[in-house]
Amino acid sequence: MKQKRRITRLDIVVTVAIVAIFAFLAYRTTAVFHYRWNWSVIPLYLFRYDPEEGRWVTNLLMQGFLTTIRLSVWTTVFALLLGVIMGLLRISRSLFRRMIGRTYVELIRNVPPLVLIFIFYFFISDQIITALRVDDFILSRSEETQSLIAFFFAPPGRFPAFLSALLTMVIYEGAYMTEIIRGGIQSIDKGQWEASAASGLTWRQQMRFIIFPQALPRILPPLAGQLISTIKDSAIVSVISIQELTFQGMELMSATYLTFEIWITITVLYFVLTFSCSLVMRYLEVSMRKRGYSAAD
Repeated sequence: MKQKRRITRLDIVVTVAIVAIFAFLAYRTTAVFHYRWNWSVIPLYLFRYDPEEGRWVTNLLMQGFLTTIRLSVWTTVFALLLGVIMGLLRISRSLFRRMIGRTYVELIRNVPPLVLIFIFYFFISDQIITALRVDDFILSRSEETQSLIAFFFAPPGRFPAFLSALLTMVIYEGAYMTEIIRGGIQSIDKGQWEASAASGLTWRQQMRFIIFPQALPRILPPLAGQLISTIKDSAIVSVISIQELTFQGMELMSATYLTFEIWITITVLYFVLTFSCSLVMRYLEVSMRKRGYSAAD
């Protein structure tokens, strides 16, 4: 029977210490810097009432929050797909394929993400997207199609910039997911490969029925950490004016000078998003463990 965790004295001491530190910082901000707190306007920057539509709509901070979610979700999906492909190349018997996978990983992981952002935005994505006339293609679609694009990605006028940011994030995060996939597959005992091969299974059948089901519980925990890292890394695309949460916060702060209120709100929104992802991944781990899958298998 699983024992319930009790609250210890150390837990109480740590909690009191954290509360005391935040209270001290708030006091110093108010007493020393003479900062005038104004929390009453923050909800208005999350949602506002639109008299024309007759309903509440998202405002700057919530719009940035939703953009962060979109960017993080699509980055995770495509980076995971790229990671699986490159991870399989990393363990291939072909030297050429292994070199492709390793060159990609070593090149991307050893270049600062800010440099990658500028390279892909100004030298690659901007040129390719402009040459393909993506913006004209989007604007020529029907209103229903444009509404779907705005809901799942970004408004048509900002779609090319969003696509550039997404491409950069996918390539950057994909390098780390490649190593997670490779490490999980290579952690499976060699005897599993030999036994499945002796059973007459093809390489694809080995991966599908034997190797990957055993590797998945080992991949999931570091993959959860990388998902959270992806959400936090998405803030860096604010340097190319992607209107995600950090960018909207900087714009709002420069206009209102509500420095602490805005950044505390942004911190809470990021925490809610990352903590929710942690709970979901934890639930998946527990579910797999109940079904008989374990990272130690």
